[in-house]
Amino acid sequence: MRTSGILMHISSLPSPYGIGALGQAAYDFADFLSAAGQKIWQILPVAPTSYGDSPYQSFSTFAGNPYFIDLDLLAEDGLLEKADYADLNWGEDPQRVDYARIYNLRFPVLKKAFRAFLAGKGEMDKAYLAFLEKNRSWLEDYALYMALKFRQNGAPWTLWEEPLRRREPEALQAARRELREEIGFWQFLQYAFFAQWERLKAYVNQLGIRLLGDAPIYVALDSADVWANPELFLLDEDLAPAVVAGCPPDYFAKTGQLWGNPIYDWEAHRKTGYRWWVDRVAHGAAIFDLLRIDHFRGFESFWSIPAGDETAENGRWEKGPGMELFNRIREELGEVSIIAEDLGMITEPVRALLKETGFPGMKVLQFAFTPGYESDYMPHRQVRGCVCYTGTHDNDTLWGWISSLEGEDLQVLMDYSRSRSREECLWNVIAMAWGSVADTAIATMQDFLGLGSEARMNTPSVPDGNWCWRMVPGQLTDSLSERIAALTKIYWR
Repeated sequence: MRTSGILMHISSLPSPYGIGALGQAAYDFADFLSAAGQKIWQILPVAPTSYGDSPYQSFSTFAGNPYFIDLDLLAEDGLLEKADYADLNWGEDPQRVDYARIYNLRFPVLKKAFRAFLAGKGEMDKAYLAFLEKNRSWLEDYALYMALKFRQNGAPWTLWEEPLRRREPEALQAARRELREEIGFWQFLQYAFFAQWERLKAYVNQLGIRLLGDAPIYVALDSADVWANPELFLLDEDLAPAVVAGCPPDYFAKTGQLWGNPIYDWEAHRKTGYRWWVDRVAHGAAIFDLLRIDHFRGFESFWSIPAGDETAENGRWEKGPGMELFNRIREELGEVSIIAEDLGMITEPVRALLKETGFPGMKVLQFAFTPGYESDYMPHRQVRGCVCYTGTHDNDTLWGWISSLEGEDLQVLMDYSRSRSREECLWNVIAMAWGSVADTAIATMQDFLGLGSEARMNTPSVPDGNWCWRMVPGQLTDSLSERIAALTKIYWR
């Protein structure tokens, strides 16, 4: 079935409280998608962000981001008063997230909601107790980890005192007793997040729209995932990474990308029947309708970089789990709707793995047009079963990219898209995605709005200034939804 959608992260939704959330603006965006004839809402990972504010570096791969808990909805539930948050200065620029300000303001407000929850004996509510039981496998470790982290002023677990760092049972028991209320706070935040998430998802699905989520292949070193499961990662005797993840030099970065995430001990995972990965995919399949797995090629072979290196240049390829992992996932979960992010250095073994899984791969139009080269990403070279993107969160916006092209690079794009100007290129490139043979076509919200590089979501290997773009009220117009709907109808999406 031919379909299409829009990539728009939760953080980018308009809000008077500094960052997008799961409240009215999310429902309004779902209504816009419906009016525009779209069937997919793609978002980035919704896990709690750590240092650098990247959704791909999280304190937990299972938890939801407390920043996305909508304060107005908490007020409707009787857990906050409008005066608790409405008059705070959430940021000076409505088009940018000020993460430092959000970090300092959001948690005191959420603490007020938690105290109201306790005062109402909410912790004894059957729904709350059922949530704790259902998510026990990850929630207990995550809540304890966050309570310990805040007690130690945000220090990573690798710097905690030795008994806690190594999770000695007596130290953990003492911490649970001492931090009982703080642990309850972090459990409450997850309960609030997923209660709001489930309501939004039900509304989105009712409109005939599917949520496409994102699962990063790696997790952050400073995370509950690694702290609670060190045996599943390649760590040395001091629990420091022996090697770290990244990408070799490519068109994104001349010295490669040094992500710094710890690398999985795949043999240890194999011995458990890939239990952690099965649970992770099951969790993603439960909260999303479709799941994009980031850096799919790493399951065939991954780039292993010596810990301590300052660039990714000296890494080497190591074999991943391959089809064995995905067979195990299918055995336990059945068919899960997965999209493989198969960008980067793709070899024949990676193509063979993608074919064997049956997962659709990605074609990005910003990578398609090189003078004198017939790329597989060009619309006439694409094949059915793939997902065609104008660009991803790691690309410049479509207009930013078009504006940067000069000479022959620009001429190739204009000739192929039959455009007479740069301005015409924008919608003509979107139309190429929608008109391609790909089963699914997706563009970012920034591309439909025609925004420039100031609205770029992420620049790989640049540590600062990313993940900040926000839409402002009034940008979702009837004329824009009508134009997108007309384009979608023309190409039978």
